[in-house]
Amino acid sequence: MSLQQSPPQMTSHQSALPTYDARDLTKSGELAQIVLEDQTYTLRITRAGKLILTK
Repeated sequence: MSLQQSPPQMTSHQSALPTYDARDLTKSGELAQIVLEDQTYTLRITRAGKLILTK
């Protein structure tokens, strides 16, 4: 699976940290996969608007 990275958006109070909109990561859906080294994680947006990250 190929992930497209959204360009980081800077905010004035967190200018040193890249910021991503979860809806951009999920392409306006509810799920996205995030890969770190050899591990794949699932990011889920719940109906209540909370984020859950699972392995």
